[in-house]
Amino acid sequence: MARDNQINSLKKGLQVLQVINQKVGLKAAEISSIADMPRPTIYRILETLEELGFVAQDRSSGLWRVTLHAKSLSAGFREADWIVQAVVPQMVSLGRRVLWPLDLVTFNNDSMVIRESTHDFSPYSVNHGMVGLHLPLLDTAGGRAYLSFTSDVERSQIVQALQAKSGESHPLMTADGPLDEVIRKCRELGLGYRSNGFRSETASLSAAIQHGDRIIACLTLIYFKSAMSLSKAVEIYREDLLSTVYEIQKTLPRLETQPQTSENELEVEGLLPRSATPPKMPMI
Repeated sequence: MARDNQINSLKKGLQVLQVINQKVGLKAAEISSIADMPRPTIYRILETLEELGFVAQDRSSGLWRVTLHAKSLSAGFREADWIVQAVVPQMVSLGRRVLWPLDLVTFNNDSMVIRESTHDFSPYSVNHGMVGLHLPLLDTAGGRAYLSFTSDVERSQIVQALQAKSGESHPLMTADGPLDEVIRKCRELGLGYRSNGFRSETASLSAAIQHGDRIIACLTLIYFKSAMSLSKAVEIYREDLLSTVYEIQKTLPRLETQPQTSENELEVEGLLPRSATPPKMPMI
C-alpha cells in the first residue's frame, strides 16, 4: 500500500511538472484546475518540486515556472542527435525569418513526436513545452507529409496498422477528407498540410526531410487560420520550407560521422537565442 501511494505521488508530481512546463507561467489555482487536483495537493507538490530545484515561484506575480535544472531530466536522451545538429541552425534561421513557430517531428509507431520546437521564442506561439508531445499521425501536417513521401511499402504497412487498430477496413478519413485525396494533394504541393482537425485555431505546412531512401523527420510551420488561407500560406512559405529542408539534407551525410556540436556551442555561435534556447531534443 505504501509503495502504491509513493507511485501515485510520483505520477502526480510529474503531471504537475508537465503542466507547468507547457505554459510560460501559472498560478497554483490554474495548475490545480488544469491538473484536476485539489489545491492543497498542488501546494505540497509545488513545495517538493521547488525543494528539488525543478520549479520556482515569482514572488511578485505568484507565477510558477520550470527552472533550467528541469532540463537535466532530458539529458540522457541522445536519439539521432546528428539529425538535430543539422536541423537546429536552419530551423532557428527560418524561424527568425517567418516568425511563426516551427516543429521538428519524427514518426513513432502511430504518431508523430515533436523532437525540437521554436514555440518557446516565436512571438506568435501560445504553446510552450512542446518537445516530447505525441501528435496524431493522420491529422497533422507532419504526419501527412511522412505518409505522402515515404515508400509505398512503408505507407501501406502504416495504413494497415491504423486500420487494424481502429477495427475498420474501409479507407481512412482525415479532418480534411479521405486520406488518399489528402496524400494526392500533399504530393501536388510537395508539402504536407493541415487545414482542419487537431487544433482548430491553427493550420500547418510540413516538409519531409529525406536521407537516402528514408524520411527521417518533417519540419512543420504552424500558423493561425485567421491570419491567412491555406493557398496563401503555400504561396508565402512553400519555397522557404523546401529550400530550408534542402539545405538540411545537404549536411546530413557528413554530420553522421562528425563530432556532435553541443547546445552551448550553438549559443556561442549565435545560432540559438541565449534568452530562449529551444529545448534539447529528448531524441519533440
